[in-house]
Amino acid sequence: MRALSILLAGALALTVAACDRGAVPDKAPSATAFKHDLPEDVSGYYIPTTVVQVGDWRLHHLFIGQVPDFMAWRDGQRTAGFAPIMMEFETGDKARRTRLIPTAYDVTEDRVRFEASSRELGAVSFEGALDQGALATARRNLGDQGVVLKGRLKVGDRTFDGVSMRWWAGD
Repeated sequence: MRALSILLAGALALTVAACDRGAVPDKAPSATAFKHDLPEDVSGYYIPTTVVQVGDWRLHHLFIGQVPDFMAWRDGQRTAGFAPIMMEFETGDKARRTRLIPTAYDVTEDRVRFEASSRELGAVSFEGALDQGALATARRNLGDQGVVLKGRLKVGDRTFDGVSMRWWAGD
């Protein structure tokens, strides 16, 4: 009985931790939902060039990790609150952020597809084209105001066409 209590307490702690990250506890997606084909490094933060806002929530960035991050995720090595591709929104007053962990993704050197779900925003998806020439220029300049990723963002029942993002290496 004591072992069952410890097991239930552990499961509850994991569920609470997932909710605190903004993730919706749900069945695990199949491994085929996660695909990548990245001969080039496209890692970095992709920051919208214009404000994309839904209610109080504003898109802050799309993060794409390095190839080893994708390989580890595909192979089941997952750390709570981290994925090789994530999207973050923040409230208008910047008091709160929600990080979206993918339920599916497909990332190549010229295309990014991301799907997630959150309590605050509902279903979220992004599908865009990655401009390798603009990305190479941005990387050489350690960040650039030029558009490197452009696509369609869906948040709940809202669709934003032509969402443009610039690249930033991060801290």
